[in-house]
Amino acid sequence: MTQNMTAVEGGTANMTCRVDYNDNTSLQWSNPAQQTLFFGDKKALRDNRIELVRASSQELTISISEVALSDEGQYTCSLFTMPVKTTKAFLTVLGVPERPYITGFTRPAMEGDMITLTCSTAGSKPAAQIRWFRNEKEVQGTKEVNATGKSFSVSSSLQFQVDRRDDSVAYTCSVEHVSLAASPYQVTEVLEVHYAPHLEITHSLIIPQEGQYFKLECVSRGNPIPEPVLWSKDGGELPDAERMIVEGRELTITTLNKTDNGTYRCEASNHLGTSSAEYVLFVYDPNALGQRGPDHALIGGVVAVVVFITLCLIIVLGRYLARHKGTYLTHEAKGAEDAPDADTAIINAEGNHVHAEEKKEFFRQDAGRNVPHLKSENLGFANNYAFREEHVKCINVNNM
Repeated sequence: MTQNMTAVEGGTANMTCRVDYNDNTSLQWSNPAQQTLFFGDKKALRDNRIELVRASSQELTISISEVALSDEGQYTCSLFTMPVKTTKAFLTVLGVPERPYITGFTRPAMEGDMITLTCSTAGSKPAAQIRWFRNEKEVQGTKEVNATGKSFSVSSSLQFQVDRRDDSVAYTCSVEHVSLAASPYQVTEVLEVHYAPHLEITHSLIIPQEGQYFKLECVSRGNPIPEPVLWSKDGGELPDAERMIVEGRELTITTLNKTDNGTYRCEASNHLGTSSAEYVLFVYDPNALGQRGPDHALIGGVVAVVVFITLCLIIVLGRYLARHKGTYLTHEAKGAEDAPDADTAIINAEGNHVHAEEKKEFFRQDAGRNVPHLKSENLGFANNYAFREEHVKCINVNNM
């Protein structure tokens, strides 16, 4: 009984053969080339890497140190009985990848250049995996694998256009392989990018006032660092060297006054170009700032908006009331047009059923005498009915 084995290149492999029953017959180990390594406890092949570990009638164990890729293959354990019994075990040797290296770095790289970084490793079996990282974030490369004998050469490339954001960025190539367990090989290169300067001015006060201490700083970005920084005011030199102090990138005005009003400019350059930035200074009178009254324009605007909204509401409300009043008068007479007599007209008028008896009392006497006593809401109904009654009488007389 044997067992397949896996060993890392350069390590040690133990090959064991066991039998359940043996009548003192010797066991033998042979290599993939069918060369006898050990016969019982007797060494048959002169190879200092191969040693006897244990030999008995039921077990034969040998060790192979400094395992090489050439040791990989099928090993045979034989028991010399009649007939001879054999069993086989396969030894797998893992090729350890070489430590990787990166090519393609140019120091320094210029902003706008197109560069290709290539990470390479050789000697792995099976082929190693290569991963790229830009700082801590993984980025994808283009992989290429070539077989060299029993092992593989692997490379991975990154191609990109350089900009200023790549300056001081660390590009790491990580080689992972089963033979390395959880400790991949890594190599890191830091990219240096040269680019033209960019300047901006920051200031220490939002509202500069007379008598205050004021500072301007010329913040510069560029590689190489743009210097020296030159300060000017309104296109000329700084007018007051005693109050206007330049220290590196900073311009300090110890005591502000109205004469400091103007445009301040800083300028710096490196071998890739020149840049400048400007700041317009206006010094305020602190007394004038403290006496500022209410903003009349703002107040007037608010009042105008309120008046406009009020007028709109009045117009809308008036239209609403006028429309509903007409609807009320129209519905008041609805149902009275087709009544046969005045009483029915009053009763049929929509909304008048409740007060029908009250309205009928005005028609129990002479119509001409009682019309002035009619309620205003019923006057239209009575007149309408009287007109229709007179019209009927005229038609009857003409037909006679």
